[in-house]
Amino acid sequence: MKSLKPFIVLGSLLFIVTLLIPTLLVIPFSEKTNGTLVEDIQPIVLATPEVKNESQLDVAVYRTKEQLIENIPLEQYVVGVVASEMPAEFEMEALKAQALTARTYIVQQLLLEQSLGTPKGSKVTDTVRHQVYKDLEDLKAVWGDDFEANLAKITEAVNSTSGEIITYNNEPIDAQYFSTSNGFTENSEDYWQNEFPYLRSIESPWDKESPKYLTTTTFTVAQFEQKLGVRLGESGTIGKITARTTGKRVGTIKIGDKVITGRQVREALELPSSDFDWERKGNQIVITTRGYGHGVGMSQYGANGMAREGKTYQDIVKYYYKDIAISAIDPYIPKIAAVAASK
Repeated sequence: MKSLKPFIVLGSLLFIVTLLIPTLLVIPFSEKTNGTLVEDIQPIVLATPEVKNESQLDVAVYRTKEQLIENIPLEQYVVGVVASEMPAEFEMEALKAQALTARTYIVQQLLLEQSLGTPKGSKVTDTVRHQVYKDLEDLKAVWGDDFEANLAKITEAVNSTSGEIITYNNEPIDAQYFSTSNGFTENSEDYWQNEFPYLRSIESPWDKESPKYLTTTTFTVAQFEQKLGVRLGESGTIGKITARTTGKRVGTIKIGDKVITGRQVREALELPSSDFDWERKGNQIVITTRGYGHGVGMSQYGANGMAREGKTYQDIVKYYYKDIAISAIDPYIPKIAAVAASK
């Protein structure tokens, strides 16, 4: 009788191979996808943008949602600000101007010995209190299918201005900017207390094309009185504008015996602008505003209008900021490092 051992061994091998075939077929696909589609595409669409001439500077940003401080390389921070503060569909030269102002703003903040209104250990927040900043995951959620194209465009704008800031008398300026003017920008001291020679009122006619140029807001009389702390009475009148600013916004207004500024009205009523007119209609007050934002510095829609006319980013910033220069960031890096080391 012949031994059955070879047949037993062969049968065992066939059984093992049968069990392994599904695994062998699945392994190549599981390694490629890492289990999910998101993990597969994440290294591509959420890759850090390639910014050139990255300095050794980090920006300590307080991430409001996460309630933590994140140290972000300067140029990557500028990418996140430009992406958050200006529509990606704007002209390239307007985006470059925004990159230059965003970088200048944060350099000026980094040079301050003390940061006001920020949690300890941070220089700025990621909100409108300073500059809005979104990271790549935030932007992916906002842009969706346009993420890669928009990120590439904005990174190009940032790279095109890499290492440049705006200076006045060899010092980085307070590079204020806003969305839409009423046709004029505002002198800094007409909205805030401080007068800056480079933040002067100029014409900005391009802003009338902005979708944010005109806004209508309605309040009941009771809401209006409560928010402003005034009494209107039954006469049907509201108040009298007693002064306008150089930028054609409301300087002061008198309601009854109370005199308040246009800025105070704007903030109390949360209006888009301090250039407004109002009308009382029965129990309602209808307010029409022109422009969107504080009006000081560079108008973003104005910048886009200039870019459409063929102006460069240098033209744009030199128009909105008076008597400034575009300078290299390099001389200020040691100063920033010294400020950081003193903490």
